[in-house]
Formats: sequence, C-alpha cells, structure tokens
Amino acid sequence: MHEFTAGAPDTTITRQAWLSLGVTTIVTFLVVIDVSAVNVAFPSIREDFEVSRTQLSWVISAYNVTVGALLLFAGRLGDSLGRRRVFLPGVGVFLFGSLLCGLAPNATLLIAARVVQAIGGAVTMATSFAVMLPDFPAARRSTAIGIAGASGAFGAVIGPVAGSFLTDAFSWRAIFLVNVPLCLIILFLGPRLLRESSDPDATGRIDLIGVVIGTTAVTLMMLAIVQSEGWGVDDPRVIGMFLLGGALLPWLIRRSRTHPEPLLDLALFRHQSYRSTNVGVAFYGLAFTSGALVGSLALQDLWGQSLRATGLAFMPGPLLAVVVSPITGSIADRFGHRWVLGIGSTLCGAGYLGYVLLMTETPHIWDQFVPLGLLVGLGIGLTVATWSSAGLSDIPPAKFGVAGATFNTIRQASYALGISVVITLISVGADEFDLAGYRWAWGWVAACYFISAIVVVLTFPSGSSHDRAQVGT
Repeated sequence: MHEFTAGAPDTTITRQAWLSLGVTTIVTFLVVIDVSAVNVAFPSIREDFEVSRTQLSWVISAYNVTVGALLLFAGRLGDSLGRRRVFLPGVGVFLFGSLLCGLAPNATLLIAARVVQAIGGAVTMATSFAVMLPDFPAARRSTAIGIAGASGAFGAVIGPVAGSFLTDAFSWRAIFLVNVPLCLIILFLGPRLLRESSDPDATGRIDLIGVVIGTTAVTLMMLAIVQSEGWGVDDPRVIGMFLLGGALLPWLIRRSRTHPEPLLDLALFRHQSYRSTNVGVAFYGLAFTSGALVGSLALQDLWGQSLRATGLAFMPGPLLAVVVSPITGSIADRFGHRWVLGIGSTLCGAGYLGYVLLMTETPHIWDQFVPLGLLVGLGIGLTVATWSSAGLSDIPPAKFGVAGATFNTIRQASYALGISVVITLISVGADEFDLAGYRWAWGWVAACYFISAIVVVLTFPSGSSHDRAQVGT
C-alpha cells in the first residue's frame, strides 16, 4: 500500500521536518569531514608512531570494513526498535570512538579506536535518513536527501583543509577530538528535535542467526577486497575469504524468505526503482571514490604537486557539487530520478574520459585537470544524493532503515572494490611516474560511470514517485 493519495501531492514541509533535517545533516557532515580529514594526517601519524604505511592503512581499512559489515544490522535495528532510539546511541558511540582515537598512545590502539568509531558511524549512516524522512511529505523527500547530500559533499571539500589546519595548529589528534563537542551538541538537541519512528509491523524479534550470517559474509568479502591490495587478487587467502563470504549469502537469502524480521528484506526488491538503483549504484560506487584517489595520486606522484596545490585543484569540483545537489533534489521530486541520474553519471564518465584523452606527462592543472573536474563535479552534484532518494522513492516509510542500509552496504563494498581495482591498474605502468597506468585507471572509472548511466536509463521507472503511485506501480 502506498502512502500517496489521488490529486496533487502534499508538498508542505513542517518546522519539525526542517529541525530533524538540521540535526541529521550535522551528523552527516561530521562523519564525512572526519573520514576525509584523516587522509591528510597520515604522514604526521606515521611519524609519531613510527609504523609502516601498510600497517597504518588499517586506520582507514578497519573503519570501512566495520561500517560495511554493520550497516544491514543497524538499519534493521532502527526499523525494529525505533530510529531515534538507535540513532542517538550511535552518535554516542561515534563520540566515544573519536575520543579514543584522539588519545590513542600507539597505532594498534588507534586502529582499535577506529573500529569503535566505525560502529557509531555505521549506526548513524544506517538511520540518519530514516530518522528524518518520515517528517517530510513523500513529494519532497528528494529535496531533503539532496540537502543532506550537499552537507556530505561540503564535508568532503573542507575535510582536507580542516585536517591540514588542525594538524598544523595543534596535532593530528585534534581531527578526532573536535568531534567530541559537536557530538555532545547533537546528543543534547536530538531528544528534543527528533521524532521517533519505526516499522509498525516490527515485533522486535530480529533474525539474530541471519545477523551473524550476513555480518560474517560482508566482513569476509570486504576483508578480501581490502587485503587484495597488499596480498594480490590471486592470493589463496584473498580468494578463500571471498568465496567463503559469498557461500554464506545463499544461506542468508533462504532465511530471509521465511523469517518475519529478516536481516535482508527481500520484499524491497519487488520495487523496480529499488532494483534499478542497487544495480546502478554498484557501478557508480566502483568509480566514485576510486576516481578521486586516481586524481590525487596523479597530482602528487605523476605531476609532483604539493599537498596544498592538490587540495586547491580538487576543491572546485566538490564545491560545484555542493551548490547543485540541493537543487537536484527538488528537480527529482518534480520530474523523477531516471534522467537526472542518467545525465549526471554520463557527465562524470565524460570527465574521466577527458582525462584519458587529454592528460599527458606535462601537468596542465588549471587549464585541463580542473575544468574536467568541474564537469565531474556537476555530474556528482546531480547524482551523489539522488541515488539515495531514488532508492527510497517507492519504499514505504516503515522500511526506510533496512532499505537504506541494504543500499549503502552495496555502495560501501563497491567503494572498496573500486579502490583495489584502480591501484592494480595504476601498477600496470612501469612505476608511479608512468602515465599508462593512470590512463587505464581513468578509463576504468569512466566505463563504470557510463555503465551506471545506461543501467538507470534503461531500467529505472519514468516519472516521479507520486506519478507512479497514482497509476498503481
């Protein structure tokens, strides 16, 4: 049953809705800026702890694997027990993990603290949209997600700048410790501004066996992807973990067909828009973070740019995405998601194809790299938050948590796999100064963006969610 009624859609946004969006947007911004700022602090952390780059890479990898493994469970928990009841403790865990990171005396404890921080990050990521979207009318939810997406893009822009400033002015520890007062503000405002919501059909009896199976499967597959960078994709350990994780998925699907509150809600995939979005975002995720990584490595290793120059060259594209993303949400609300996503993904692919065709060993940062980055930034502004609103466009509010978590688990795994692929492709060249490897990597990114565009244009239903509800689709 749809929540829509005949006639013109309700577009009234209440004060409660705006306040809920404000609280969750701050958390989205906080999580993104923290992740992007950590990359800048790597040299300082390595110098303090005197550890190898490989060991220190687990500061990022441990976070990504933990988030990917727990998203499904966190989403199901929020729908079952209450989104606000789960979201606010998640903020508290993120606060505690940030404090532990800032006080960590060695690299091992820093990695362990990042796992704690990731537990909180997974919970807040899985429930942030679900806790505020029920306050918005269905016809304006893409607008809300677009604003939240813009805050994430803005966090990605200023994260490296803030990380550099805090590290220079204080220490790399300040990157984590600054989260503490901000999370305290959220914990103070949240109970007053956020409304509780949940799945009215939930019994609270979540399939705990399915949780163990699903979490183990995702963890093993994510670990295999992450470790393939260091061990190689043909390493027996990598192959074994991936196959074992994959072998658990049919077991999870069988349980999900019969359990009243499964970890994976297969009924969500009856919606064509949800199926299309999950396939499209899998290819989009393969390109998104890996494309940014290739650009950063090319600027610093291939063209010898400083960290500051690299940050300045990267800033225009995400800033354009910040401006475009909220506008895109209102367009998707009115006209639908298919062509917004199709055009946006095509623009991203065209930008990276331009890198393949135009970039040479001689750096042309401001006359070639940055203009192409603006093209990619425009595409990202059209897509990065629109994928989320597209995935939830026909989903009943009662299922927002588990639907968003399933979608984000696929996206998180794609991010990790994409990074592994481009690192392998860059190594096709003789060394990090060989343009050939970068061209292969840019070509991979462009191809994934183009495939995501083709998938969504061919398979996503036309019109807005209100239009589809009117005709019973």
